[in-house]
Amino acid sequence: MPLWRCGLIPWMNRKVVDPFLQIIKKGAEPKQLAFSAALGMSLGLFPICGVTVFLCGMAIAILRHHCHAPSVMLANFVATPIELSMVIPFLRLGELITGGRHFPLTSDALSKVVSGQASQGVLIAILHALLGWIVTVPFILGTLYMFLVPCFKFLVKKFNSHPSSPMKLVHPHTEIKIKVRDV
Repeated sequence: MPLWRCGLIPWMNRKVVDPFLQIIKKGAEPKQLAFSAALGMSLGLFPICGVTVFLCGMAIAILRHHCHAPSVMLANFVATPIELSMVIPFLRLGELITGGRHFPLTSDALSKVVSGQASQGVLIAILHALLGWIVTVPFILGTLYMFLVPCFKFLVKKFNSHPSSPMKLVHPHTEIKIKVRDV
């Protein structure tokens, strides 16, 4: 079945593309947008599902004016499918770093976690996944930032009608004429 028939494309436009274009058209700095998107995606890869929104909220509260809150949250939303696919690589990396026992991924282990009967092995596997994420997240954040800065510079230049900074003028070579009024 084609993607446009199942409604995925209109949903993607409504939930991702339209908010993304609104963010770019608002006139934020490309470097701030790149940092915010990289931060949202990096925190969105946290290996415990359901915690990423809380982490992004904390990061926004701590960083305040250094990040663009809507960009962080949109990037976190976009990172959700990637988050689910990265749990196992983070787990294996954590096992490799600690030299821990290889955790068998079975449906029985998943059902025990869901039912609340998690064993010590499952909890250690979660800690291994967290360790794998902690080790890789600085590299992910840096790589995404370096990749996204030129992308956002291009997109802001293309879609933005306002200057990206109050210090920059839209037309720097225009003359300013001051009118003197008779009092």
